[in-house]
Amino acid sequence: MDYEKILSSAIETIRSEGRYRTFADISRERGAFPRAQRHDAGDNARSITVWCSNDYLGMGQHPKVIEAMHNALDETGAGAGGTRNIGGTNHYHVLLEKELADLHQKESALLFTSGYISNEATLSTIAGLLPECVVFSDALNHASMIQGIRNSGAKKAIFRHNDVAHLEELLEAADPKAPKIIAFESVYSMDGDMAPIKAICDLADKYNAMTYLDEVHAVGMYGEQGGGVAERDGLADRITIIEGTLGKAYGVMGGYIASSQALVDVVRSCASGFIFTTALSPVLTAGVLASVRHLRGSSSERIQQQRRAAELKQRMRDAKLPVMPSESHIVPLFIGDPVLCKDVSDLLLNEFGIYVQPINYPTVAKGTERLRFTPGPLHDDNAMDSLINALSEVWQRLGLTRKIA
Repeated sequence: MDYEKILSSAIETIRSEGRYRTFADISRERGAFPRAQRHDAGDNARSITVWCSNDYLGMGQHPKVIEAMHNALDETGAGAGGTRNIGGTNHYHVLLEKELADLHQKESALLFTSGYISNEATLSTIAGLLPECVVFSDALNHASMIQGIRNSGAKKAIFRHNDVAHLEELLEAADPKAPKIIAFESVYSMDGDMAPIKAICDLADKYNAMTYLDEVHAVGMYGEQGGGVAERDGLADRITIIEGTLGKAYGVMGGYIASSQALVDVVRSCASGFIFTTALSPVLTAGVLASVRHLRGSSSERIQQQRRAAELKQRMRDAKLPVMPSESHIVPLFIGDPVLCKDVSDLLLNEFGIYVQPINYPTVAKGTERLRFTPGPLHDDNAMDSLINALSEVWQRLGLTRKIA
């Protein structure tokens, strides 16, 4: 068997469908967010503006975060030294878990190396331990949630995206004695819409179900202290498990869950994705701790970020660009074709120094390909002027649609 031929053929199929992924080789400029240096454009590095970062608030560049990481490096060295169970639990881990539990009004919290792992490990463990469990999953849930549900071996029922009536139909049809988990996200990162959290909690109460809320695109961004949409809406106490990331609004790396002491202890004791993974570096953990503490006491970053997002949406509408409806900080711009999506991204980067990554299948459904902009508090009016002018020229040059299919 020619293994290389099979692998090469698979890649060629992806290329022919316009789904081949290329990575921009960039170096972010400390103190100059959202500027970066691009290293794959010839012999000399070229300055670009990043418009697609998940470091939504620029906290990866914040002086408090950088100082905390420098201090931790001097105090503890580089790595954790092992898994959490075998020598890898540093005092920064303990402090951060307490901080996150308090942020979400929960008894306990648990750190993971990424948001993907926190979703996969927690859902697979909890749903797998509950006998005859049924997981009710939103149709647009993240791949990590889908994988966790699949690995649990539990029964699953997929409800139409944000469709509370369909969810109730499925709950009503299920065995009333079976354990149930409703798994959903607060902010869906590709469309920018939000879940009807209160209505889902009402159904959970009615049908005696647990709730699992992925807040990765909302923590740090919403709520008086950055606790997410559940905090903003006064619903955190009604959520069984809140999951978040430390690599987006908090600007560093990692993931976590916050829940009851018993549930967190079960995941800590049983989840392979936690037990057999080297702990987050204390340097990273210290940076996150500084970021969380800062955003609990400061709303200026998220307020300005929301203003910038609203401004960009309006500018796109004024320019007759097909900006998709979004009630959050996510700004998706419809293209509808994978090859054109990549062409637009390449033109913006190569000719205008604007970096925004194409979003194609399987991240979004075929025919809904788009560019996904994430304006931050430091994307000023000049940067927006340059972006809108570049987009208008590219749209005209390529004859792109101005309608959303």
